Amino acid sequence: MLLSEGQMSDYKGAALMIDAFPKAKTLLADRGYDADWFRQALIDRGITPCIPSKANRKVPIPHDRVLYRQRHKVENMFGKIKDWRRVHTR
Repeated sequence: MLLSEGQMSDYKGAALMIDAFPKAKTLLADRGYDADWFRQALIDRGITPCIPSKANRKVPIPHDRVLYRQRHKVENMFGKIKDWRRVHTR
C-alpha cells in the first residue's frame, strides 16, 4: 500500500510500487495508468496490461473490453469500505 499526495498522478505512484507487485496474469487499471513505460514494465514481469488508452493517444492500444468491465467489482468494494468508515466515525 502506498499513501501519496492527492495531486500525484496514478502511474507515478505505480512506478514506486512496481517492484512490489505480486505475481499476476493481468492488471486491470483505468486510463490514468496509460503510459508506454508502465505497459512495458508489466509485460517484462509477465503481466498482461488491461488498460484503455487515453483519449489523446495517437494510436490507441486495444484492450480486453469484457475483462475491463469486471473492474467495477473492485470499485464497488472500495465504495462499501468507505461506507463502513462513515458509520464507524460517527
